[in-house]
Amino acid sequence: MNTNTPFRRASLTAGLALLLMAVLAPFAEFYVIPELIDLADPAATAAALTVEDGLFRAGVLSYLIVVVLDVIVAWGLYLVLKPVNSRLSLLAAWFRLVYSALFAAAILELTKVLPLLEGTPPANLGEEIISLVNSFRIGWQAALIFFSFHLLILGLLLFRSGFFPRFLGILVVIAGLGYLIDGIGNILVPSYSADIAVYTFIGELLLIFWLIWKGLGKGRLPE
Repeated sequence: MNTNTPFRRASLTAGLALLLMAVLAPFAEFYVIPELIDLADPAATAAALTVEDGLFRAGVLSYLIVVVLDVIVAWGLYLVLKPVNSRLSLLAAWFRLVYSALFAAAILELTKVLPLLEGTPPANLGEEIISLVNSFRIGWQAALIFFSFHLLILGLLLFRSGFFPRFLGILVVIAGLGYLIDGIGNILVPSYSADIAVYTFIGELLLIFWLIWKGLGKGRLPE
């Protein structure tokens, strides 16, 4: 039996899970939420959700699936990078798992919107929805600090691995720094809006394809 088989399976699983996340997360974050939620107009938000509640449910479900996929990715990346440094690989996995738990807790705020849409909507429906969405945002932004440490350690492991290109490790570290700056900025600076992570995510994107490539047994593999 090929000794690289477990590595390939873990790498391919993590890569495919990340690829699916790259579809589901933008669908919820950049289509569903902007389409239905207007933080400056509670009345319009309430009206949109009472008509398109199915779309909102699909967005919430997408977020929840992303959480499950995050757990799978944490496991896959741990196995892939365990040969480099087992302790650091485990630490990176734990940071991602903590992030996933906090992200799931934040999503629960969105699930509270669903009962409000059933039966007779309350008079202040829009205000309640905006409040819950803001709670979701705050929780997710705080969780991203843990995610940033996951990426920083992951980038270091990729850089030191010898079977992933060093530039990929550097780009993943840069992505982690983007999330870290945004996370701290959202906590310390009122009305923070820099959103640096939008411009530093390229390492995460390249990692998807590199994991799938390695999972197919291409390029240099760990000995």
